[in-house]
Amino acid sequence: MQDILAKASIVKLLICDVDGVMTDGRLFFSDAGLEYKAFHSRDGLGIIMLQRSGIPLAIITARRSDVVTHRMKNLHIELVFQGQKNKLQAFDEICQQLDLQPEQIAYIGDDLVDLPVMKKVGLSIAVADAHERVKQHADWVTSHSGGQGAVRDVCELLMQAQGTLEEQFSVYL
Repeated sequence: MQDILAKASIVKLLICDVDGVMTDGRLFFSDAGLEYKAFHSRDGLGIIMLQRSGIPLAIITARRSDVVTHRMKNLHIELVFQGQKNKLQAFDEICQQLDLQPEQIAYIGDDLVDLPVMKKVGLSIAVADAHERVKQHADWVTSHSGGQGAVRDVCELLMQAQGTLEEQFSVYL
């Protein structure tokens, strides 16, 4: 765990996949073709605390969804890359835009499409219910499944490693 905390201590950005990470991966469609996703409120609070700690988030997702646009606006996440079949292109753009090195970035994913980015970042994370190959390539696996608090696990890990966790908790105690 010390190795994970050491990697987490230098993270300046968390990049998340959406389906299977911020949600449980299931897609719901109405008869009219409207798409629905469920996001966990504990993940949202974790994201807010992480942002207050000085670590922004970015989203790279292969799908496009108005629901994702709405949720990310709600969470004040500005770096949102949707429809990214090749997630490495978006990753490279983020690195250039924020002037970050790959080792300063953590990425959380759940499926094979996440592996190219996971192999480049300083801290690669898989959700508890990720594909087995993804878990094999991850530095750390969350205790919660995608859409069930996995993002909160990561936020707390990063804040713990950087010494801001108790300060963020104290706001509510």
